[in-house]
This record gives sequence, structure tokens and C-alpha cells, in this order.
Amino acid sequence: HLHNHTEYSLLDGLSRIKKLFAHVKENGMDAIAITDHGTMYGAVEFFKEGKKQEVKSIIGLEGYITRDMQTKVKDNYHVTLLAKDYDGYKNLMRLTSIAHMEGYYYKPRFTKEILEKHKDGLICFSGCPAAEIPQFLIDGNYEEAKKLTQWYSDIFKDDFYVEIQRHGYEKIIPDIKVQELRATLQRVEEECKKVEVGVIKLSRELGIPLVATNDAHYIKKGDAEAQDALVCIATG
Repeated sequence: HLHNHTEYSLLDGLSRIKKLFAHVKENGMDAIAITDHGTMYGAVEFFKEGKKQEVKSIIGLEGYITRDMQTKVKDNYHVTLLAKDYDGYKNLMRLTSIAHMEGYYYKPRFTKEILEKHKDGLICFSGCPAAEIPQFLIDGNYEEAKKLTQWYSDIFKDDFYVEIQRHGYEKIIPDIKVQELRATLQRVEEECKKVEVGVIKLSRELGIPLVATNDAHYIKKGDAEAQDALVCIATG
């Protein structure tokens, strides 16, 4: 799993690091990544627990991209970043420091230009549906999505991947009793299908490899209700 939110994605991630590694090991996986929202608070604990449980820890970050550090707008786009070496780890620290100290507005943000300056040692994914490339695809703007994908590919070369996720909302919708929530989930499922079709097309047209991730915020199915409560607290 290369896209994971731990307890350090505050009021959003439910996965406790020790339990996460234990679960990974039980299931025969030999590596796992941490990609908390905008922060690296859990990186050292994550690394140490990986050593202890003999599972490779991959240090990452789900960053917030903004078009302009000075403009006070809440709109931003997600991007998935993983450190492939020590230089990458240092650049993740630089990015999150800049995001908090210079770009913070509701979220710790940085621009694509800042990302380009601190790209060494990083692997970059195109991101979840809240990222900029998927948002272009949801809006039906394939050409802009293609231009931006090419930009990332030019910057990161072989270390850029188109990220694909499938969360299976269609399995949940029939069981939902509240019509408003059902309608929201149906819209989200339709958007996810647009993104899936679009990123596969981008991958094939531009020759950029796909990576399949799951935007994990908790460990087991039974944890879903508790994580839902966390999100309710976060969103009021």
C-alpha cells in the first residue's frame, strides 16, 4: 500500500502505526508507505516501527498544491509524494516546512514551482480524485489533464506515475437508507469512473506507468464507523 493516512492525518486518519505494521506483517506484505495530509509528524515513529517489525517503511506525504502562495483561497489540489532516498526525505521536510511557514492557509500549501525546486529523490503520483489532473478529468477537460500530466512527467522523468484508485462505492450505495447521501455517493462514483477512464487513457497515450493505490484511512472494515465519526468531528 503506497497511499496511507495514519493517526497523524489529524481527525481524518484512524490507523495507529503499531497496529498498521502488525496488520501488514500478518498479511505477508513486506513494505508500506505513510502519506499523511500535509505533514510528516509520524515519519520517525513509522520508520522505527518498520525496523522493529521488519517491514520496509516508505516515507511520503500527501501534499497540498496551490497556484499562488499569497492568494488566500481554500482551493488546493492533492499530490502524492514518496521519498526514494535520503535526498528525497530531506526534500519532503523542506516542502512541508515551506508549506507550513510560508503557504499556510487552512492547509499547509506549496506551488508546483516550489515542488519542482525540491523534486530530487522524490517519486510523484498524479494523486487521488482531489488532485489537479483528476479534477480536469472530472470537468471533462482531457487536454488540460494531458498537458499537466506531461509537465509532471517532464519534471520527474521515470519517477512520475499516474495514480489509479477504485474504492467500490457502487457496492455501498444500495445499502444506504438516506436518499441525499445515496445521491452524493452516486455522484462520487460517477466522478471516480471518469477519473479511472481518463488516467488509463493518459497512461497509454503518454507512455507513463500506472500505479494502483487505495486511499486508506483505517485498517479493517470494522473501523469504518469510528473513522466516519472522526470526519464528522473534523467537518462539524
